[in-house]
Amino acid sequence: MRVGVVLLAAGGSSRLGHPKQLVRYQGTTLVRRAAEAAASLRCGPVVVVLGAARDAVAAELTGLDVRAVDHPDWAAGPGGSLRAGLGALRELEPPALDAVLVLLCDQLRVDAAHLRALLAAFERGGAPVVASAYEDTRGVPALFARGVFPELEALGPAQGARGVIAREPSRVVTVPLPGGGADVDTAEDVARLT
Repeated sequence: MRVGVVLLAAGGSSRLGHPKQLVRYQGTTLVRRAAEAAASLRCGPVVVVLGAARDAVAAELTGLDVRAVDHPDWAAGPGGSLRAGLGALRELEPPALDAVLVLLCDQLRVDAAHLRALLAAFERGGAPVVASAYEDTRGVPALFARGVFPELEALGPAQGARGVIAREPSRVVTVPLPGGGADVDTAEDVARLT
């Protein structure tokens, strides 16, 4: 089974005031922590979509088996970043991928073990969407079978993957992610990390 990974790390962190991708947590930056977890899966190519603070964020990926993808229109929203990542995966592995795993760099409870649990649920159940379940929602990290790619590619710039997950609840299997809503959006969030 070949699963590509799209790590969304292009956002401008407007509420925080500086790039959240570069916030340090558990001894490393959030973007490197997420990229390391994704690369450790060794299930297919990993692309990291970059936008704001591109050079500083790219420097955090040095030495990792990931491909950085520039997305000049990152400010328009996550849908465009997701499409850019999918496009890069298609160039790397034209029709060979069975699925894509989409994740963000600022979800503090996401680690390699959770990502492996998503992959295992996909292999076991054959559901076209495997999402993380937290705080009464189904969201990313989430895995989408190849048949769902057209829906991801049709997202508007301001839309995220959650809309695709919510579209047909019956096709979604979930993996619990306790505390999955914990992320880094504000200075208060950063203060809680230390």
